[in-house]
Amino acid sequence: MASAKALAQGALGSFESTVMGIAGTAPAFSVAVTTATIVASVGVLSVGSIFYCGLIMFGILLAFIHLSKITPHAVASYAWVGHVFGKNWGFFAGWGLLVASIFFMVSATIPAATSTLVILFPDKVENTNWVTATAAIWLTVVTIVVTKGIKHASYAQIVLTALETAVIFALIVGAFVQYGKHPAHAPSFIWFSPFSFTPQAFATGALTAIFFYWGWDVTMNLSEETKTGAAQHELNAASKGAFWAMINLILFFIIMMIVVLIVLTDDEIAKANTNVLYAIANKLFPKPWNYLAVMSTILSTVGTIETQILQFSRSMFAMARDEMLHPRYATIHPEWQTPWVATVVIWALGIVLLFSSSYMPSVESILNSSILSIGFQICFYMSLAGFACAWHYRGKLREGVYNAGSYVLWPLLAALFMVFIALYSIPTFDFITNMLGIGGLLIGFIPLFLGRLRARQGL
Repeated sequence: MASAKALAQGALGSFESTVMGIAGTAPAFSVAVTTATIVASVGVLSVGSIFYCGLIMFGILLAFIHLSKITPHAVASYAWVGHVFGKNWGFFAGWGLLVASIFFMVSATIPAATSTLVILFPDKVENTNWVTATAAIWLTVVTIVVTKGIKHASYAQIVLTALETAVIFALIVGAFVQYGKHPAHAPSFIWFSPFSFTPQAFATGALTAIFFYWGWDVTMNLSEETKTGAAQHELNAASKGAFWAMINLILFFIIMMIVVLIVLTDDEIAKANTNVLYAIANKLFPKPWNYLAVMSTILSTVGTIETQILQFSRSMFAMARDEMLHPRYATIHPEWQTPWVATVVIWALGIVLLFSSSYMPSVESILNSSILSIGFQICFYMSLAGFACAWHYRGKLREGVYNAGSYVLWPLLAALFMVFIALYSIPTFDFITNMLGIGGLLIGFIPLFLGRLRARQGL
């Protein structure tokens, strides 16, 4: 195999980048899997939690967009944090993303597996062995698609997102038509009011709400494979895609949370657990049309598995290209122009974690531990990007309200919020979750040390 260091440049446009950003967060998956958790935590204030965390995540988006002006890079936060604060901090920004992506292979493939079994073998949904085996099959299929090339991946993503959007739109219309006049929860301004939150309630809701939005930054990890702006001041396709993806996601999550609350009672949401969309569809549509909600969850989940494999493989490739990880991971396939070695690595690690997690007592416990540990790692690497942006562009504070807010203040406040959430979460986690969340980051010292050793020995 060739070891060329170039990805397929200019392969993606703004539209494809937007689709990648939306699919990266897996809208239907996020709603289906995490709604019960956030409603159990803060009730109807879930709507406000989603809205305000969207504003916080928009601050991180601004940081990524402005930092991308330094240089487009396949490991966005790693390169930019390293440029501003030094290679060690940059390494851990990239490592945080790698670890989160690995754990996500468990939290994403399991819902795809359970939704598949709901249709094919309903009696096997709570059987961890069946769920694990089905999840492994999905992971393998998606890995093959991603390895074949970025264009194949983008085409598949467009089809999946279009089908998912059609189903979700049907749920939204059906919900307002049938339950708009007699909702399970009467809409109120209290849902959005910042004065409805205590600091504890806000932090508790944010722990889950942050996870809703994670994944949009895959567009920035594909920036080396997207088209650049015609003029130097013009945003590249990756930045445009990330911006429009975030706008769409904030609106989507708010609307869907309202739909959940007007259709389902608190008891129904709790019983639905990780199948909230299916519970909504059961109240809106007769069989077999209610299974469309299950299909939307499968499509959304498969889409986000694809984007996370893309994000991990591009990150590992670029860090290996810079010799922060072993150079073998920078190997590019001569025909498909994809980092096939790094792609195989996340497939293998995902398979190992899936079958290891099958020894946990239930599917629900597997999901809870992986999702919470991912939330910690999201806060870690995204906050570093926010701080890097604020520091790098601190001179913008003297260039008017817009520049000061966009380049410095909003990213800085978003980063501080991420740190607060991460610190708040530690005492609320059990031992396994803390081991995954914090331990996953600390393991990064091993490859960092080995990289320095290789550099000293000239290997």
